[in-house]
Order: sequence, then C-alpha cells, then structure tokens
Amino acid sequence: QVQLVESGGGLVQAGGSLRLSCAASGRTFSSYAVGWFRQAPGKEREFVSAIVGSGNTYSADSLKGRFTIARDNAKNTVYLEMNSLKPEDTAVYRCAAGPSPFNTNLVRSSTSYQHWGQGTQVTVSS
Repeated sequence: QVQLVESGGGLVQAGGSLRLSCAASGRTFSSYAVGWFRQAPGKEREFVSAIVGSGNTYSADSLKGRFTIARDNAKNTVYLEMNSLKPEDTAVYRCAAGPSPFNTNLVRSSTSYQHWGQGTQVTVSS
C-alpha cells in the first residue's frame, strides 16, 4: 500500500512561484508513475503533469514552460515546481501514483492511478 501526502500549497500573488511536494510512504515507489491533477471549484479534475519510472515526464500543453515535475527517489518524493502563477491556477492539487507496468498512453487519465493523496490548496491572487 502506498500513502501519499502533498504539501507546499498556499496563497501566492500572480506571477509568483510555489513548489508542491508529494511524499510517499509505505514502500518505495521509484518505479511508480506519479501524476499531479488539479480541480478548481465547479470544474472537472484536470491533468497537470506526470513522471513515470523511467524518468520521462508529461505535462498538459497549456502548462508547459511554467510547471515542471521532478522526483527524488532517495526521498520518495515527487515535486511540482510552479512558476508564473496565474489566478486560473487556483485549485486543489492532488498527486496520484500508479504501479509499474504503467501504460504511458493513459498517463493523463486519472483512472490510471491507484493511490491518491488528500490534496493541497493553491490560491493565486490577482
């Protein structure tokens, strides 16, 4: 069983930066795919970014250049670096993990992930 805990959210002004962390416990998950999703009030859950066991990364086209995902396997942690934040980035951000073998064709689908964290709120003020 994998437990995921997100941290790093908060209130930031537009143009600012935040780094979210997704820490895993229970077992090493270096081979797992880890994705970040977000959901704003009244909107559907949205894929943000993912990193798979090989280290390949995937990002939503609309966020490329502003958001970067990385992992530190020694710390069992995946990070989401968010720069040039906009008010429309306001949402609850959740990380999710899926074990190997992972179908990278479905990396953007939330149903591909088995384990989810509780989420961390990101609020960007204008």
